[in-house]
Parts: sequence; C-alpha cells; structure tokens
Amino acid sequence: MIPYIHVGRFSIGTFGLLMVAAFVAAYFVLAADIRRRRLNVPADNIVTASALLGIAGAKLYHVLETPTLLATDPIGQIFSRAGVAWFGGFIGVLLALYLLARNYKITYLSMLDVCSPAAALGYAVGRIGCLTSGDGDYGKPTSLPWGMSFPNGLVPTNDKVHPTPIYEAIAAILIFWLLWQLGAKSRRPGYVTAIYLLLMGIERFLVEFIRVNPRSFFGLTNAQAASLLSIFAGAVILLACRRSPAY
Repeated sequence: MIPYIHVGRFSIGTFGLLMVAAFVAAYFVLAADIRRRRLNVPADNIVTASALLGIAGAKLYHVLETPTLLATDPIGQIFSRAGVAWFGGFIGVLLALYLLARNYKITYLSMLDVCSPAAALGYAVGRIGCLTSGDGDYGKPTSLPWGMSFPNGLVPTNDKVHPTPIYEAIAAILIFWLLWQLGAKSRRPGYVTAIYLLLMGIERFLVEFIRVNPRSFFGLTNAQAASLLSIFAGAVILLACRRSPAY
C-alpha cells in the first residue's frame, strides 16, 4: 500500500529533470527511427522545435481553458508552474512538425510517422513528472491499495486518489512498443500516425472517467472531446493510407 507521496521543492526539481528526460528519450528513439527510415532530417532540430512549441501550446491552451482566472490574474496564470494541457501541447507539436516538414522537404505524414513512437515514449516519461509534482493530473478518490495522496503537491490533496499518471505512463509505453514494431513493417505513409492518434486518443478518453476534470461538452471533459477528435483523425488517416500505394 502506498499511503502518500511527499511533493516539495525536491520533487519540483525532479519534475523538471523528468521533463528533460522525456525529451532525451524521445530524441534517441527519433534518431534511431530516422536512421532506419533513411531520412535526411536532424533529430535534434525536431526535438527542440517540438519542445518549444509544445510547451508554449500546452500552457496557452491551459490558461484559455479558465478565462475567468486568466482575467483576474493573467501574469500568475501564464507563469504558474502548474497547468499544462496535453491537447494544447499536441497542437503546438503538430505546428512545429508541419514547419519542419516543409523546411526539410518531406511529406507531413512521413514526418508524423517518424515522430509518433518518440512522442509516445516521451509522453510516458513526462507523465511520471506530473506524478512527482502532484500537479492535479491525479484521479478521483479510491480505496485501491495503490491509491496515493499528494498533501504537498502543486494541487494538494489528502485523499487517496487514483495515480492516473502511472496508468497513462504504462499505456503510453505499450503504445510506443507497438508503434516501433509497426514502423519497421509499414510501408504506407500515415499508418503509424493513424495508430498513434487512435490509441493515444482512446487511452486519454478512458482515463478521464476517473479524473476530476470538469465536464463541458455533452457531459465530457475538454480532454475527452479532444480525444474524440484524435480518434476521428486517426480513423480518417487510417482509411486514407490503406487506399494509398505502398512505398
């Protein structure tokens, strides 16, 4: 049984280190995938651009989700250590990859395919950073033996709650492994991307049922609505790439 996790200055530092570790892990996976696909694209440029625009997008999306708080304390909300939204970061990364694909003259789907396994692994490591900071990504109260509390977290709670970042990290590692295997076999641009969007969307949609996020669209959270868009986009790309010729 895990009664609680202490989250203080050390854990905030640990959060930062784990975010760096997420980008480092993504870099090595990305570099390996670029080599096996024989693409002429620098992995370090992809990781740097994705990190900068991803973090900016995640923070911007988070503050726009709570416009009343943004209006009352704009500086505090923008520069708060808490609050990064997965979907906002996803949009930022997509923009970064689009610009890089144009710059290096490769198709957008090829760029997305080579980045998808790295993104899944980076997400898994990053979720552990969320766990150590207690930033509110945890779930609803639970009586399960692995429930955790975060009395000193950025968003503190003394209740034993679902450690949803751990659930997501495990799911993302499994998705990474599958995408890596598919990347070695698939010869249809967009296929790996489609599977990534489908599985990551399903994972986030399901975990939201045990999260404490407010409901907005038809009883769904914002993250669930975004997940449905991810699933839909993955399904569309999957249908399209199956009809396209293999390379």
